[in-house]
Amino acid sequence: MKETIKNLKFAWKYAKYQKLTILKFLITNIIAIIISVIIPVLSAKIIIHLTDNNFYQIVLIAIVIFLIENTRSLVSYLNRKYSQIIYRETFIKIEIDLGRQVLKLKNETIDDNSSGVFIQRLTGDTSRLSDVFNTLIFNLSNIITNIGIFAAIYIINKTVFLYLVFMTLVLYIVETVRVKVYNSNDKKFRKENEKVSGFVGEMVRGSKDIKMLNSEESFISTLMGKIKDLNQKRYDMGSVDRKYRLARGFIIDLTDLLLICLLVGLIMKNSLTVASALIIHNYSSRISSIVNYLGVLLESLKDFNLSSSRIFDIIYSEDFKKESFGDKHISKVKGNFKFDKVSFGYDERKVLKNLSFEVNSGETVAFVGKSGAGKTTIFNLLCKMHDIDKGKISIDGIDINTLDKDSIRGNITIISQNPYIFNLSIKDNLRLVKEDLTDKEMIKACKMACLDDFIKKLPNGYDTIVGEGGVTLSGGQKQRLAIARALIQKTEIMLFDEATSSLDNETQASIQKAIDNMRKKYTILIIAHRLSTIVNCDRILFLNNGKIEAQGTHEELLKNNAEYKKLYELELIEK
Repeated sequence: MKETIKNLKFAWKYAKYQKLTILKFLITNIIAIIISVIIPVLSAKIIIHLTDNNFYQIVLIAIVIFLIENTRSLVSYLNRKYSQIIYRETFIKIEIDLGRQVLKLKNETIDDNSSGVFIQRLTGDTSRLSDVFNTLIFNLSNIITNIGIFAAIYIINKTVFLYLVFMTLVLYIVETVRVKVYNSNDKKFRKENEKVSGFVGEMVRGSKDIKMLNSEESFISTLMGKIKDLNQKRYDMGSVDRKYRLARGFIIDLTDLLLICLLVGLIMKNSLTVASALIIHNYSSRISSIVNYLGVLLESLKDFNLSSSRIFDIIYSEDFKKESFGDKHISKVKGNFKFDKVSFGYDERKVLKNLSFEVNSGETVAFVGKSGAGKTTIFNLLCKMHDIDKGKISIDGIDINTLDKDSIRGNITIISQNPYIFNLSIKDNLRLVKEDLTDKEMIKACKMACLDDFIKKLPNGYDTIVGEGGVTLSGGQKQRLAIARALIQKTEIMLFDEATSSLDNETQASIQKAIDNMRKKYTILIIAHRLSTIVNCDRILFLNNGKIEAQGTHEELLKNNAEYKKLYELELIEK
């Protein structure tokens, strides 16, 4: 009960904006309860008047019942309408908030969990929660409607009333145990389902590599094993549920048998008339309906609690850590930043060790070094994609831990080695960074990124859908689209993480020209695999094993750093 109350409070956070609709919903439910008490009593009176041949009263009561039933139909219509409005508005807010919370998660949290965890909770659990909401309303309404039967039986005979209440409690206990076992199994099933969803997601995203490796059968075999295990758990869960339902069916049949024996005994003792016994017997079947509705209601409540807790975990639980930012805001930074004795590692693996350097506004600085030296990590830390372990990072002299999200990410653009392109049109991919983007701005950015000529050759031009992850684009085209996005964003700090690595020499030269055009106007940081692309940088920092081993211009490093000179000569040999 405590869990249900907690989760209802959680749901109320999103439903409270529908207070007027909820009030209307409650009023229609109260009217339904009153009608449910009146109708069985009036129906019983018709049978009693039939035995007395009082036909005028029968017709009069029938007209009253007709009017009340029409009122009930109208009330039921309004009740469903209000419940659907509450459901619609509440779950729009829940799903949007959950999506927002997923985007606030720390990268480490996302890395530590499969994508299936978030997909299932964002789509599956919110969907089940919405289904549960409707099921709760439906079964609760039916239980309320049938409560009138107990009232009518109580009026006719208190002994039968007590017997039926007792048997209903027995059935309630059986249902409570069944639902508890079912819920425990369902919790395990959903965790397994998350794993399967995560594996399927990886298989779809990696389908091209799977085909290239000729590993289709291997993946299908693994998928088959996971699906078989999942569905066996589903079957085992259903098997336990069937056994409890069988026991419930036996108790319901026993209840009917003992009720007939009780009615016969009361008639023989003149404690009950035949007409009254007939009324009770006719309505006894609806007692079992109440139990059925009650069972589904209990199951729905458990499902509600489970789905709520899984959603609740992402929003509030410490297991799903969120990014944290300060509250200081800078609308536009100058572009100076500094790393002061910064250390950082992934789990136990240290990547940066007591790293210090400074970049001034308008400088173009390159980072070079072997793979794993910490170049991309520097960019991620500057964008606060991870929190540092020790030291301090500052922008314009302000500790980034005190800045809000917009001050950091609204002033820094990163073009990564493998940019993610969304399954949208080219135009919509560009509008992600600026909603009011004009066609003129868009075309100008794409021309600077050497992409406009390619786009114009497409059948639908800028309205061309590029597929999930930009699957219809080449690696170079994706990087140029990412560069165009960055140019549209127009931030003061531009980070290029191997942004020209997938481009041919001619396109690379064009992009290099575009970058050169931005020099002195922006603070530009470049991670480069091709050293020939950074020879004109103001400074080059050579990283080795998480530390700056040397820095200077291209010419200075050729003279003073043997490792840098070796890398550059190897590149010349490759050319």
